Amino acid sequence: MFDRKRREFITLLGGAAAAWPLATRAQESGRTYRLGSLQFSPRGAPWHVAFFDALRRQGFVEGQNLVGDPDGYSLRVDQLAAHAAELVKAKVDIIIAAGDPNVRAAQLATKTLPILAIAEDLVDSGFVASLAKPGGNTTGVSILTSGLNGKRQEILLEAVPGTRIAALADDNSISPQKLQELDDAARAHGVALSMFRVTKEDEIPGALDAVKKSGAAALNVLASSLLFSARKTIIPRVAALRLPAIYQWPEITAEGGLIGYGPHITQIYGEIMSRQFAALLRGTKPADIPAEQPTKFDLAINLKTAKALGITLPPAFISRADNVIE
Repeated sequence: MFDRKRREFITLLGGAAAAWPLATRAQESGRTYRLGSLQFSPRGAPWHVAFFDALRRQGFVEGQNLVGDPDGYSLRVDQLAAHAAELVKAKVDIIIAAGDPNVRAAQLATKTLPILAIAEDLVDSGFVASLAKPGGNTTGVSILTSGLNGKRQEILLEAVPGTRIAALADDNSISPQKLQELDDAARAHGVALSMFRVTKEDEIPGALDAVKKSGAAALNVLASSLLFSARKTIIPRVAALRLPAIYQWPEITAEGGLIGYGPHITQIYGEIMSRQFAALLRGTKPADIPAEQPTKFDLAINLKTAKALGITLPPAFISRADNVIE
């Protein structure tokens, strides 16, 4: 089914420029722009809606002068390389890649088509030469994962004091060195940290069961596009296991997560990436568009989830939150 749908998409892209009415084609100097996508979250997610809404305000309207990629969302890791190759074959104007394995697949597929990336650390992963001067064909947003994973660990220890915690890690997105840094930081606080590593979504339930068996008092779900896309698996599982957990995006608390800390993904897509994308469509080269980092970080707490887990969060901790769901 996936291969057939991809072939249909490629056919759609090939005929799109001729298919639009002349009045529509006159927009943006008569061009119809083609978007390729390598993402794990569904097209209807709030951050994608914010992205396309912002593009519409800048004159790029999906279904008019912008052709979307219906098969480029909710992908699996093992589908990335094939879809990236099809996008290059279709000669899309820009590929949006969200997550380290997604960006890696895009860069392996093309050295020339512009890539707009959101990744854990664009520089540290080697996706860009520097934030100010990305070089190559990639720019985008670097979400400061290395530092924020450690900050979330500190927040978790404050919220749920204990001598043993766990971290759920995506091997596609984090290096052994970064995991060691988290372990060192935990030891400095007198806390034992157990690592549970996965590479695909179907490994997550077993890993979470192992976290519970380890006796960990709480769980740090490390930053990762895979783990974020699997939140509908993770959130109910940790609830059933009565595991307090912290996540990389504040928005996750609205979906039942206990604690979220970091930038807002909807803001990143709607304000930063939409602006970069429009600049690329207008002809600016990726190498000339500085990669950016988020500057605002929020702490969100879901007290309903805390009650369901049977835990009481410290009042001082709750008072520091930017958003509390009661």
